[in-house]
Amino acid sequence: MAMERKDNFISVKHLYSRAAFGISYPNLEALSKKNINKVVDELFKKSTIVEDLKSVDENEMRQQMALQVLLGGKKELTQEEKDQRQEITRIQNERSRTLNIDWLMRLIKTSAPLREKMTLFWHGHFACRSNNPMFAQQLNNIQRKYALGSFRTLLVEVSKSPAMLQYLNNQQNRKGRPNENFARELMELFTLGIGNYTEQDIKESARSFTGWTYDKDGKFQLRPTYHDEGNKTFFGKTGNFDGESIIDIILENPKTATFISRKLYIFFVNETANEAHVKELANHFQAQNYDISAVLKKMFTADWFYAAPNVGTKIKSPAEFLVNLSREFYVTYNKPQVLIQLQSSLGQYLFNPPNVAGWPGGKSWIDSSSLMLRMKIPSLVLNDGQIDFSGKADPEDEAVIALNKPANAKPKPKSYVDAQSDWPKFLTGLPKDIKPLDLAKFLLQPNLNQKIVDMVANNQGLKSTAIEVTSLPEYQLC
Repeated sequence: MAMERKDNFISVKHLYSRAAFGISYPNLEALSKKNINKVVDELFKKSTIVEDLKSVDENEMRQQMALQVLLGGKKELTQEEKDQRQEITRIQNERSRTLNIDWLMRLIKTSAPLREKMTLFWHGHFACRSNNPMFAQQLNNIQRKYALGSFRTLLVEVSKSPAMLQYLNNQQNRKGRPNENFARELMELFTLGIGNYTEQDIKESARSFTGWTYDKDGKFQLRPTYHDEGNKTFFGKTGNFDGESIIDIILENPKTATFISRKLYIFFVNETANEAHVKELANHFQAQNYDISAVLKKMFTADWFYAAPNVGTKIKSPAEFLVNLSREFYVTYNKPQVLIQLQSSLGQYLFNPPNVAGWPGGKSWIDSSSLMLRMKIPSLVLNDGQIDFSGKADPEDEAVIALNKPANAKPKPKSYVDAQSDWPKFLTGLPKDIKPLDLAKFLLQPNLNQKIVDMVANNQGLKSTAIEVTSLPEYQLC
């Protein structure tokens, strides 16, 4: 039995490392006594609650949008109107930052971690940038609401969201002048993957989505006068298709189930997809009518999910890294703005993907400067130190920085992280007689190598061990 408990301990820890944002020691001990399938069921049960983010006041944003339209319609602006326009931009930027921090705080504090983890997955899959914080919040709430539900519903709702309609130019898609941008990305990035459709399919699909727009209040609107009512031929079928018919035809194609299952596999299991396992998931996904929970349960209860090559071998994304560390040690950020600097420096600023394909992930998360910063962050967050921000810049920023860097450029400012960890809470959660070596095993997902064993073998304190271990490259793996 003891051996089985130990295996279960490792399995539950792995499940929570991937499907959640880590797990506390007391919870891990309690769950290790249960059958892994029961643990998976409970993880889903905890995530049935859906709580919208409400950071952005929609009424305030609508007033500002109306004012923007008014100012945008004028030939000449007075100085006062120019100032007004600048003020609107300033407020929108401020609300966007608040939205970002609020979501990161939600990830750190949530008691529905699988739902938030899947929201993070869809956030990268349906990657979108919007200068309008209300649109960004709407899309994030759509991704959260349907995160574990029907992929069809999620896809339709995302396609109707003002954030996506604006980002992929469907506002400009009208009868006689189709804009193909949304139709192309719908197939290339959201459903089928490149090479599984023709240019003609894109043209016909774009005609079907003509007239999908949003109104001045940021609500979806189908404009009949802009919609092409003619027959379209898509994937060999002909009819007077609208956007939803196109989505249904795309979902009938088993390649869609395969494409999404492969992305889920890469996100949850291993950067290198095992095509036999992907096929197993895809068949189930399609058989279950694109029920996202069903395909995830299939994955989390598969033997291969817990196989050694899939444990402790994935690089944490910057969001997972920050959330994991903050949850693990019950961190409070006294100046949450620092979280924005940290995300930017690490190369994953939420709500600001590099492009419509999202963050590439995997090894691209790590370069020499971001790895150095990652290894410094734990001691700064847990030991309240200074930080030097010179990690990854946004690819767009990097080009600008390179052009504008004067020869005698000053180094970037140092700033204090100004965070507190609840050490008493962390330490009292550990078994009374835990040894530094066992603490290292708990904190790291990969198996300990000899170097780490030797390093912590003679450690006296648990706190110093925790700081030392979280500062290792191995802590970057989940």
